[in-house]
Amino acid sequence: MTGAVWRASRAAVKRRRVQTVVIGLVVFCATTTVLLALAVISAARAPFDAAFGEQRGAHVVAAFDPAGASAGQLAATAHRPGVEAAAGPFDQVMVELTADSLGRPPGPLTLVGRADPAGPVDRVEMLAGRWATAPGEVVVNQPFGAAADTFLGSPIPIGDGRQLTVVGFATSMSQSAGGWITPDQAAALHPTARQMLYRFTDAPDEQRLTSALATATEGLPADAAVSVQSYLVLKQAFSAGADAYLPLMTVFGLLGLVVSALIVGNVVSGAVVSGYRHIGVLKSIGFTPRQVVTVYLTMVSVPAAAGTVLGTVAGWLAAFPILRSAFSGIVTGTAVIRPAGWLPLATLVGVPLLVVLAALVPASRAHRLSAAQAISAGSAPRNGRGLKVQRWLSGTRLPRAVSLGLGQPFARPARTALTMAAIVLGVVTVTMTAGLSTTLTRLVDHADGHTHVNVKTAHFGGNGNEPKLTPAQTETMLRATPGAERVSTRGLVQVGLVGQPQSVFANFYGGDDAVDSKRLDVVEGRPATGPGEIEAGPSFLRQHGLEVGDRLTLLLDGRQLSVTIVGEESEGNARAFTSNDATRAALTDDPHVVEYDVRLAEGADAEAYRKAVTDADPSLSPSVFAPEVGGPIAAVIAFTTIFTVLLSVVASLGVFNTLLLTVRERRRDLGMLKSIGMTPRQVVAMTVTSVAWQGAVSGIVGIPVGVVAHRLIVENVGTIVFPETTIEVWNAPLLTGLALAGVVIAVLGALVPARSAARLPIAEVLHNE
Repeated sequence: MTGAVWRASRAAVKRRRVQTVVIGLVVFCATTTVLLALAVISAARAPFDAAFGEQRGAHVVAAFDPAGASAGQLAATAHRPGVEAAAGPFDQVMVELTADSLGRPPGPLTLVGRADPAGPVDRVEMLAGRWATAPGEVVVNQPFGAAADTFLGSPIPIGDGRQLTVVGFATSMSQSAGGWITPDQAAALHPTARQMLYRFTDAPDEQRLTSALATATEGLPADAAVSVQSYLVLKQAFSAGADAYLPLMTVFGLLGLVVSALIVGNVVSGAVVSGYRHIGVLKSIGFTPRQVVTVYLTMVSVPAAAGTVLGTVAGWLAAFPILRSAFSGIVTGTAVIRPAGWLPLATLVGVPLLVVLAALVPASRAHRLSAAQAISAGSAPRNGRGLKVQRWLSGTRLPRAVSLGLGQPFARPARTALTMAAIVLGVVTVTMTAGLSTTLTRLVDHADGHTHVNVKTAHFGGNGNEPKLTPAQTETMLRATPGAERVSTRGLVQVGLVGQPQSVFANFYGGDDAVDSKRLDVVEGRPATGPGEIEAGPSFLRQHGLEVGDRLTLLLDGRQLSVTIVGEESEGNARAFTSNDATRAALTDDPHVVEYDVRLAEGADAEAYRKAVTDADPSLSPSVFAPEVGGPIAAVIAFTTIFTVLLSVVASLGVFNTLLLTVRERRRDLGMLKSIGMTPRQVVAMTVTSVAWQGAVSGIVGIPVGVVAHRLIVENVGTIVFPETTIEVWNAPLLTGLALAGVVIAVLGALVPARSAARLPIAEVLHNE
C-alpha cells in the first residue's frame, strides 16, 4: 500500500494547491527568520575562540618596567608552573605620530620589537605587505584592513624629524601592539617597557587567570608590571556587537516558529474537516487509519520541505551581510565571522519535524473517524454550533451581511482561535518594530528646532585646498559670519592609555559644546564638562573593563593626565571617548579640530552662510546638518522591518487559508444566500467582517504584549543604553495606528477569498450539492 499512500498524498497536494502554497510560504518565512537568529547566536560565540586558538592568542599581555625586571628574569617566568607557553621579552616603545597618518589623527603608537610574526604565543597575522626586516620599517596593526593597499610604502612621522615606512599591515587577536618593528629598531628608540605574552594551562575566568599570572611572576618586584591586558576583556568586547542583536533575533525567531506551527495546524485541521468524505472513501477502499494520517502528514510535508529548503538558502545568504553589520567596528582580528556550518542541516531537519508535529494533532482526527462516519459527515458545521450567536445577531439592527459575518467564526471556534493567535503575534511584531524604530530614531535625532551647519576641516574631510586660517581664526570667522548664533568645535586625536597597548580616539569638544548636534546623550552620571573628566559609551567601557567613577591615565605628547569617567553615553565606538577642550589643553597644545557645529539664528539663510564660509576658506567643507540613522542602528531598523513584513505576511496567509476553507465549506450556504438576493458586494462585506472583528480584538490583545516585548529588548541591548525618553515612545496616535494593525492583517488576508466567494456561480453550486 506504500505506493497507494504516495499516490493519494500527491493527489491531495495537487487538489489543495492554495493550501500547499500557503504552507510553503509560511515555512519559508519561518525558516529564514530562525536561521538568521541562530546565525547571530552562533557567530557571537565561536569565531573568537577559533581564531584565538589558531593564532595561539595570549591569555595575558603584560608590560614590565625594565628597571624592575631584567630580560633574564622575565624569560625565566616562561618556565613557571601553569605556563603553557610564553613569548618575549620584547622591547616596547611608544612613539608619537605628529601628523595625520594612515587615515588617523596624530597621537601615540605603541610599537613592539619582534623578529618575526610567528612564535609560541600571539602569532601575528599578515593582512597586506610583509614583515619589518630592516631599520626604519614598521608593520601597523590595522584590524579592519581598511585601505591597506593605499598606505603601503607611506612614511609616518614619529617626531624629531624621524619617520618610519609602512611595509605591511597585520593584526593580532591579542591586540598586543599598535605596530611591530625590528628588535634593533626598538632598542634604538629607547624602549620604556618589556612585553611578555603568556598562555596558561588553566585560565577560563578572571580569578584563575589572575592566580596563574601571580604564580608566573612570583619573585618579581610588586610594581614591576606596568600593564596587564586579559584576553577575557577582548572576548567580551568581541561579541558585544552581536549580543546587541541577540534579543531581537531570538524574539523574531521564536515568533516565526510559533506562528508557523499555528498556521500549519490550522491548515491541516481545515483539510481534515473539509475532507471528511475523502477520508471515508480512503478508509472504505482499504486504507488503514495510520495510512490515512500518513496521507495528510505527507500532504503537509511536501510543501514544508520545499519551503524549508528555500528558506534555508535565503537565510544562509542573508546571514553574511547581517553578521558583517553586527560585527562592524569591532576589533575582530582575523576571526572569520560566519554562521556555524551545522545550521543549514539543523533547519533542514528541525523545521519539517516541527511542521509534522504541529500537523499531527489535527491529523489524528482522521485516524479516529470510521469510514461510515466520515462519508456521512457533511462539510458544513454541525447543527447548533454558533446558532445561538447567529440568532442573537440577527435580532440586532446590523445589516444582514454584517451580522452573518460577525457570527460566522463561532461556527468553528477552534479554527477561529488559531487564526486569532496568528494575528495577535503579527500585531505583537508590528508593535515591537514600531516601538524599536521610534526608539532608535529618537536616539540619534538631536534636533533642537534650529538649523545646524556642519563644517569639516582639511583633516579627513578636506577638499584638497590648503587651509588659509588657523583653528582659532576659523572659529572667529564662523562666529562673525552673519547668521551664526553659537559655534562648537570637535577635536580628534589619538591618546594612549596607561596599561593598554592600543591607543584610542579622543573627541574633545570646545566652544559652545552644549549645542553640538552630534553629541551623544549621557544615560548614567553626567556630561564631562570639567578638566580631567571624560565620558564613554558602553562598548568602550566593556572593552577596557571600566565603569563610571573609575580613573585612567591618558598619554599624549609626552604628557600624562589622570582623568575620571564621569558619565556613560547611550552608545559609542569601542575605541573612542568624549571629553572637553580643557582636558585636551592639559594633554596637547594642538586642538586638531576636525569639524565645527554652527547653530544658525532663526530665519538665517543656511545656503548663504555655507557660501560665505567656503569663500572665507576654500579648505572648509560646510553642509547643512541632517540627522542620519546610520551604521548598526540603521541595520537594526532594516532587519526588524524585514522580519515584521515576513511575519505579517505569514499571519495574513493564516487568515487567507482560514477563509478559503470556510468558503469551501459554505459553498451551499453562499449559493443559497445569493439565490435569495445577496449581492456580490454583500458577500464580500460578510466575508471581510467575519475576520475584521478578529483583527480588532487581536490588536487589543497584541499591543500590550508588544509594548512589554519592546521594553525587554531595548533594556537588554548590550552596546546601547537607551535613555528613558527614547523608551517611552507610546502616544495616542501611535497606539491608534497599531490598533488597526490587526484589522489590516486580517483584511489583507481576507480580500482574495472574499472576492472568490462573491464570484461563486449560484447554479453550479446548488447543482453540485
